[in-house]
Amino acid sequence: MPIHRRAILAAPILLAAPALGQTPWPSRPIRIIVPYAAGGGTDILARALGEALRPALPFPIVVENRAGGNGVIGTEAMIRAEPDGHTLTAVVSTHILNRHTMAALPYEPIRDVTPIAMLTRNTMVLAASAALPFTDIAGLRAFAAANPRALSTGSTEALSQFIGQEMARRLNLDIPDVQYRSGGQLMTDVVAGHLPLGWTSTASATPHMATGRARIIAVSTATRTPFFADVPTAQEQGLAEFDLAGWVALLGPAGMADALSARIYAAMESAFRNQAFLARLAALGIEPDLRPQAPLLAAMQREDRIWAAASAAGHITRQ
Repeated sequence: MPIHRRAILAAPILLAAPALGQTPWPSRPIRIIVPYAAGGGTDILARALGEALRPALPFPIVVENRAGGNGVIGTEAMIRAEPDGHTLTAVVSTHILNRHTMAALPYEPIRDVTPIAMLTRNTMVLAASAALPFTDIAGLRAFAAANPRALSTGSTEALSQFIGQEMARRLNLDIPDVQYRSGGQLMTDVVAGHLPLGWTSTASATPHMATGRARIIAVSTATRTPFFADVPTAQEQGLAEFDLAGWVALLGPAGMADALSARIYAAMESAFRNQAFLARLAALGIEPDLRPQAPLLAAMQREDRIWAAASAAGHITRQ
């Protein structure tokens, strides 16, 4: 699994003595606000990250769940905190999408934060009931053309809904979307044969593959996922420039000093050298994809452009 790293010095950067007048970091416990419910993927990741960081930090990581408003409530609490590196948040990629789907947002999702690190990639996969007579997108298109209204595709949030409908638009097919509360529920219905198709995360799909009653027929990203390495991407199957995925990123309030965000990133590097942490991610079906500030900011800006264009075309709407 790819982990993007800078050169790492032998001595941890985060524990280096601060320059004259610079506040030490950390000087007290670090709060990571997870703006989603306890027990979800981001919450599990944040808590595993805190455990992995114990040897590298003199103070513990405290994970605080502040769910509500599709991540807005907890994120706003972080944005209002002091930019001293002691209050951070772990957000998913809907942090950017919210600006284009919500009627009002009390902050600007790029301007009002300090990007620190992308942590993981949440590759979306197209799961299909094994009872269906196709194993790839070409077969899906032929089946749908011969059997109008026979297919629907499940989704759990705005990203997977958009991916499913974008695929249908590219294939010139009408495949209705069915909303689910979680990837687990979606996959249960795929396995049971109640739902023909569903776009969901590798973490949600992986536990159900052993049943033999579901198969993965496409991947949403430009590169294949190591969890289903034999499954071609949608791009490989003819959908040019089809590259959409979720991610989890660590953000701080706007105004954080560059040296401080670099020290926090160095702490993340130490966690991603922890083999127990990486093994836990693998067991959960989570792809580590550690990237520093500049690539994370570029990814956020790219997705903002994608969603702005989709909104202008009427493919996503405000609620």
